[in-house]
Order: sequence, then C-alpha cells, then structure tokens
Amino acid sequence: MSLFKLKRRRKIKKRIRGVISGTSSAPRLTVYRSNKEIYASLIDDICGKTLCAASSLEKVILKKKGTKKEKANSVGLLLAERAVSKGIENCCFDRNGYLYHGRVKSLAEGVRTGGLKF
Repeated sequence: MSLFKLKRRRKIKKRIRGVISGTSSAPRLTVYRSNKEIYASLIDDICGKTLCAASSLEKVILKKKGTKKEKANSVGLLLAERAVSKGIENCCFDRNGYLYHGRVKSLAEGVRTGGLKF
C-alpha cells in the first residue's frame, strides 16, 4: 500500500474516532480489513474491554466456500448473533478509515440482518 493511502486512512480514522465512542449500552463496532481476511469486534471504550468479536478465520466461516464479500457478510451475522446473545441491541459503526463499500458494506449489512441496530 502506498504511503499516501496509509496517511489518508489514518487521517480519516482519527476524524471518525473523534466523534464515535462506544459505551456499554451502545458499543463501538470496529472493522479491520486485510487483503485476505476481515475482523470485527464490539468494544466498550469506557471500560476498555472487547465485548465480543468475530473474524473470517473462524472454523464456521472457513468451511464455507464463497467470495470475500460473502464471508464478510457471514462474519457480520456471526458477530450479531454473539452480541444479541449477550443482550446488546445497539452499536455505533466505526469503519476504521475504510470506505463504506465492498466487504465493509457487506459486513455492516450482515450485522443489520443479524439484529443489531446502528
């Protein structure tokens, strides 16, 4: 990745994190996207704890065949299932400096269909 892209993403990430903060009632849903995998977690910023997390490296998702977008959607569904089981209904979405399209959008749609609101 070029240096310009990294600087741009860090700048966007800093701007987003200045506005978004997670609480215990509405944790921050953060996304990390690598070239092959995608990771998502719900974070309570006040306590500094991760409430639940999911990634495309889990056995349930690794068994499925499909594109990276389909895997991102199933990661979102898995995260939403875990969050609802812990009693979390609302969250605020932190796209972590990534553009809202492709795998990030697919993950967000999976979380919404799983039952979380943001």
